[in-house]
Amino acid sequence: MNAIGTFIDYLKYEKRVSSHTVTAYSIDLQQFTDYLLSDYQCNEILQTDPEMIRSWMLFLIENKETTRTVNRKLSALRAFFRYQLKIKSLNVNPLDAVVSPKVGKRLPQFVEENEMELLFQSDIFPDNYEGWRDRLILELFYATGMRLSELINLKYSDLDLYECTVKVLGKRNKERIIPFSSRVKELLLKYVEFYSEKVGEVNKNCFIFVDSKRNKIYSKAVYRIVRKYLDMVTTIDKRSPHVLRHTFATHLLNRGADINAIKEILGHSSLAATQIYTHNSVEKLKNIYKQAHPRA
Repeated sequence: MNAIGTFIDYLKYEKRVSSHTVTAYSIDLQQFTDYLLSDYQCNEILQTDPEMIRSWMLFLIENKETTRTVNRKLSALRAFFRYQLKIKSLNVNPLDAVVSPKVGKRLPQFVEENEMELLFQSDIFPDNYEGWRDRLILELFYATGMRLSELINLKYSDLDLYECTVKVLGKRNKERIIPFSSRVKELLLKYVEFYSEKVGEVNKNCFIFVDSKRNKIYSKAVYRIVRKYLDMVTTIDKRSPHVLRHTFATHLLNRGADINAIKEILGHSSLAATQIYTHNSVEKLKNIYKQAHPRA
């Protein structure tokens, strides 16, 4: 097995990273090796030097890739070369001599409170299995702030309807318990009725969200569902499951929730990751100030 294949197996079976990360890293590393072969006639990634990486960065930027995308691809390379150092296939990390491009600060997008209320108060969800499934997906994202990967892996055994909590398995296989409202509990119970009629008998080992073959729902299908309904209520550029995670955190902060509590609910490993949402709250305060103060 080549160096990239060994690294991908390490990510899958030892690090147990998400399938999304494995796919992204595989694509990025393949793109880099294709570039090495086409521009340097080099077919061995372990022979990479800093100049090759800088040249690839320039190539990406010239082909209209954003600095954020370039940095994400460099992260794949960085993880790969660190692994090679670990197993002693390399003595020096070529990325140590490469400066990553600076990324401008970008505030996370979120849906306004009135738009979320419009979404759930309207009659846009059909009164059938698909309609109740779609509504529950959107409600769970907004009520818990969970990640897409966490939602699609939910099983009925993860629910505690008595305590109104759900157990999710987050990054680095860390479990956390998230509370939800009685409203979400009612939706879950209603959804189970339709699930039993449409899909079959419910047991604790069933995935909550499934396709016609009772396999867990694909992430692309959830993306389509979220975008379909957010298209009806908001005009923000991004309308994805992660935007609902941003929306959850921003709305809690705007209403005075403790940032450390939000950190625990979101499953962030450090407070710095959660603090990005405070920027949205500060921007909101600035706008209120400008509108209200006579000398603003």
